Amino acid sequence: MSADGEAVVTVGSLLEELARREAVARQRIAEIREQIAALESRLEDEHDRLSRLVITRETVEEILGEAAELVGEPMETAEIAGGGIDTAGAVPARPPVLGVVTVPPWRPGMKAAVLPRAYRDAVEIMVDAGRAMRAGQIAVAMGLPDVAAKREGLRSKLKRLVERGWAREEGPGLFMVTEPVTREMSARGNGGSRDGIASSSASSPGG
Repeated sequence: MSADGEAVVTVGSLLEELARREAVARQRIAEIREQIAALESRLEDEHDRLSRLVITRETVEEILGEAAELVGEPMETAEIAGGGIDTAGAVPARPPVLGVVTVPPWRPGMKAAVLPRAYRDAVEIMVDAGRAMRAGQIAVAMGLPDVAAKREGLRSKLKRLVERGWAREEGPGLFMVTEPVTREMSARGNGGSRDGIASSSASSPGG
């Protein structure tokens, strides 16, 4: 074989090797993208699981708090009617559970004022925005730092609002107040009453 022939074979082999390596690199990129997509899906599932656990815990605390009140009421009624209860046979009422957050199911005519402060602020911010928002955007509009702990805490509250009919989830991680709630609040002029929250949400880049 001539020197020219050897040169042609060498260059051809080099081009084939480069093409092979390029194909391998493209395949690796495709595989990594698939792994990232799978991890993002798993992350979203874990977010949902955490939110459900927080909601379940708060619901149990709420039920226990209401049960404690129901146990106390019959005793008070009996004391008034009978002039007292024999302390030896009385069943003491359980102390109320501290830190219980009550979010009532939404009904026509219900105002956002019935909600605990953080829930009320979130509802009013979403009403002002008029669009679906993420927990991080609402947190920033509330003046909270956009950090994972705050986002997750607020995310669980938004899930609770969805559970109780105040809001709906437009997509994964996107929350919006329901149309009946928006109409009710607009009719009653509840917007812009968050002690400065409205102005901060209007100027916030995340709002």
